[in-house]
Amino acid sequence: MTLKARGRWLVWARRVIQGACLVLFLWMVLGARSRETGAPGEFYQLFFDFDPLLLVATWLAAHKVPLIMLLSLVTLGVTLVFGRVFCGWVCPLGTIHTMVSALRLAPRDVLVRTENWTRWHLVKYYLLTALVVMALFGSHWIGVFDPLSILYRATTTTLLPGTQYAIEESSTAIYHADPHIGPLHFTSITEPIYRFFRDRVFLIERQSYFGSGFILTLFAAMVLLNLYRKRFWCRYACPLGALLGVFARRPLFRVVTLPDKCNQCALCRVNCQGAARPDQPGDQLPSECFACYNCAALCNWNAITCRFEPPFRAVPLGKLDVSKRALITSGVAGLGSLLMLRLAPQAQARTYNPVLIRPPGARSERDFLERCIQCGLCMKVCPTNGLQPTWLEAGLEGIWTPRLVPRIGYCEYNCNLCCVVCPTEAIQPLTLVEKNKVKIGLATIDTTRCLPYAYDRDCIVCEEHCPVPNKAIYFVAKEVPLRHGGTRIVKQPHIDPELCTGCSECETKCVFKDHPAVRVTSANESRHSPNQPILPGLGGRNAAPATSAAPSPYGDYPPQ
Repeated sequence: MTLKARGRWLVWARRVIQGACLVLFLWMVLGARSRETGAPGEFYQLFFDFDPLLLVATWLAAHKVPLIMLLSLVTLGVTLVFGRVFCGWVCPLGTIHTMVSALRLAPRDVLVRTENWTRWHLVKYYLLTALVVMALFGSHWIGVFDPLSILYRATTTTLLPGTQYAIEESSTAIYHADPHIGPLHFTSITEPIYRFFRDRVFLIERQSYFGSGFILTLFAAMVLLNLYRKRFWCRYACPLGALLGVFARRPLFRVVTLPDKCNQCALCRVNCQGAARPDQPGDQLPSECFACYNCAALCNWNAITCRFEPPFRAVPLGKLDVSKRALITSGVAGLGSLLMLRLAPQAQARTYNPVLIRPPGARSERDFLERCIQCGLCMKVCPTNGLQPTWLEAGLEGIWTPRLVPRIGYCEYNCNLCCVVCPTEAIQPLTLVEKNKVKIGLATIDTTRCLPYAYDRDCIVCEEHCPVPNKAIYFVAKEVPLRHGGTRIVKQPHIDPELCTGCSECETKCVFKDHPAVRVTSANESRHSPNQPILPGLGGRNAAPATSAAPSPYGDYPPQ
């Protein structure tokens, strides 16, 4: 087998594995929530467990990591042996970049000039330094730039809902229009397709998310930049690629150019995905090589091979020449960015945003932000679509982290999926019994809008939907005067703060859809003892009799 033939075999093996990993990733996104089974599919967070960047950042920020995340050490071990094969063979976002890069059309002389390594490739190393310094001081902003978090967030909030919307709306429009030619109806084609996606792919009602347009815009810009430079994000900005590049400086299995056979045609340089200088023997850059093996598959002179190089054998290779001064500057920039993020009063726990209702099991805000990677997995599994990405509700440091928006959906009483799926345990893994004892907020009644108070009309919707076994909403009968004389008895709802968990189902189901008469805020949340206006054991009109102990608002879930 010639070197070129072996290179082609490696290229096709890479393409097959890339496709399989991308399909596996999409399957995990779709399988992460199924209303029929009530539980997430298996391996829903597999890719996150193999991401060493998340392991490093979580450990630096929170000083603890879930045991399963140690699987990412396998990725580092493979990188030491084979180089950046994770970037070139496994990463699903890298696969998308590769496919879009293949659409780039330019004359060969242009490609020869533009596919050179430049110092702009070092930007990702400086970005990694800044993010690591931020993590060292407790800010987990890695999730904003991590490729797996980016792709999962974009797929969950924009790509999948957008695809479902397009298929459902177009099928409905065709169904109502019923276009046909004689006896041939177009719906005979569209309806089977619609039913297949409804029953086999989507499974659930269409989800929608705040800020999805902005997330889609950023993702589209990232992907379209591949038309300017091949794998633009991977080359210049990916912090995970930078981390793996550090470990891939001298891999045992790497591309080797044979100087006596190379005729400097630059064909390998044109097709190199990482601009790793394969056409320059002795000056190649394994840390920039994605192990795509395009160079070996296209070399007509059989001048490029892939082989194991003994670790004790000194082989001349190129150097990245990372500036120490620039690394120090990047670290200082990361520290400065952290200080900027922490200047807000909310970041210093001097105030609590009433609309920032975190999922049950969420740690105290500082600890939560030290772990959350903004991946959107908890939002995907939420059966009511109530978990939404934040914008500035949690400050800039908490962008795209989850919060409950009652007007969209509530926290299902018999659901703890968000507690189960979080890859970094920013949301603690609570059992259903433990989860139901957690208070995430407190309901209040706006008497200027509530029907029994403002309009003297009975309404039992909020009480009827309260999922707490003993009902946190109860009624007090009150005699009210009528307009034309006489009186009537009206049941006015009240909130029992000892029982209310802040699940927000009452607000979601309120008959007022524009501005609900019952509203839930973050007050009384278990995770923050200063944010609890209802203190245990102080009595009140709803207090338990003196002969029995009033239940703690914390349940068995102590404040942090």
